[in-house]
Amino acid sequence: MSDEDELVALLRTLGIRATADALRAFLKHAVHSRLGPVETIEQLAAVEQRERERRNLERRTRSAQLGAVAAVDRFDWSHPRKIDRALVEALLRLDFVEHGENVLLRGPSGVGKTMLARCLGQAALEHGCTVRFSTLSAFLTDLLRQESAPALERRLRRYAAPDVLLLDEVGYLPCDSKAADLLYALVDRRHEQRSTIVTTNLSFKQWGSVFPGAACVVALVDRFAQHCHVVDIDADSWRQKHALTREPRDPNDPNRPRPRPKRRRS
Repeated sequence: MSDEDELVALLRTLGIRATADALRAFLKHAVHSRLGPVETIEQLAAVEQRERERRNLERRTRSAQLGAVAAVDRFDWSHPRKIDRALVEALLRLDFVEHGENVLLRGPSGVGKTMLARCLGQAALEHGCTVRFSTLSAFLTDLLRQESAPALERRLRRYAAPDVLLLDEVGYLPCDSKAADLLYALVDRRHEQRSTIVTTNLSFKQWGSVFPGAACVVALVDRFAQHCHVVDIDADSWRQKHALTREPRDPNDPNRPRPRPKRRRS
């Protein structure tokens, strides 16, 4: 083993997390540039800090469960009849996260609410925040299947803890009173402490239709709406428009996808 390999192995043993290749490249740079002792330590610390930040971002990204996130510059701002672009761009600066404020993205299906919510979540990740994404139905299913009160409490804390929580598709499926109580408990714990982003097709007055008969709906809306930035999107479904304007494929086109052959039953 060369002296360089021994030094790299020693640095790794001491807890330096930078990869062996990165450390070898740094050592070559230090020798070639004839760095002094202080400069060497400063630059080694910078290499290690970048590696730790990269790993931290990877860990938080896995935990966030954001899925595929399109860049915000791919959003077609000319498509909606109405959208406050200046507000969206201001939200991407994440001041609302620092103040524990909420965001409501409201509009019909297919207008980009989830895309913008994911963009806000990605911006928060890159800013160093913890993030979690879930549909409302997945969140409720996760909590309702817990078999004991302690297990339910632990799972509720998992959703209450992130700096930014994204709840997608509020209003698409009706929920019972128990589901309303769970959502209220979550919003109440996060109130004025952490930011929650909700996408929905309903106005606040219509939330009662999602949780018919639930006594906590008024308090739920009151807490969520108290410090909330509302982004209304008035548009036809972008997905439907894209599908209607797409040219049909020529059946003789060699690049046309072929149907999969049916499997024979044995």
